[in-house]
Amino acid sequence: RYFWVLINTGFWTTLLGLIGIVISIFEPSRGKTLGLIARVWAKIILFFSGIPYTINGLENLDTKKNYIFAGNHASGFDILLAFAGLPYWLVSIAKIELRYIPILGWVMRAARHIFVDRSNHDNAIKSLEKAKESLYDLPRSVLLFPEGTRTKDGSLGVFKRGGLLLGIQAGIPIVPIAFVGTFDVLEKGSWSLKKHPIELRIGKPITTESFSYETRRDMAERIKESVKVLLEEG
Repeated sequence: RYFWVLINTGFWTTLLGLIGIVISIFEPSRGKTLGLIARVWAKIILFFSGIPYTINGLENLDTKKNYIFAGNHASGFDILLAFAGLPYWLVSIAKIELRYIPILGWVMRAARHIFVDRSNHDNAIKSLEKAKESLYDLPRSVLLFPEGTRTKDGSLGVFKRGGLLLGIQAGIPIVPIAFVGTFDVLEKGSWSLKKHPIELRIGKPITTESFSYETRRDMAERIKESVKVLLEEG
């Protein structure tokens, strides 16, 4: 089943991505159509994977606003679940190396995903400054994994402050989200795919006006605690 999912992911990413790139050339808000296509892409792959999923907490959100969604990173299915369940033009914060991968990088660039150069602190800050300006020019929502990498044992790791600074700089509310069950579907480094129900839990938006660069650590801790509470619900 794992290889079946990989084949489907490659096929639909290529097909839908190339269609979206062509369409985006002719649209005023270049990349928005690809944002819609990304939702279809995620739903199709979850369907062919045979993984049942549920979304809870959408009533906490305003569909007319944009948010930074920050959650735990348990497996590769987190991205699929987020794009399938969040009704927004959603882009990710990705490492800059992905920008240069054939097809995937082209699609991500056309969809206006945000690339961050993590080679050193100064480059990362400059990348976030460019991201802030980009969000001003073309408002969209952002998917962020503050842990920076996938968990090895299913536990919640330290929330890094870097990406979350974008919420303070751009004045965008941050929404804590929890990916439940995705670690059980596909553990890091595993080739075994389990048919296990997964769930996206959405918390209430946290405004960033009361935080600053100096209090970014407090903000990161608050968001982590909110995600932890969501994970422990039910």
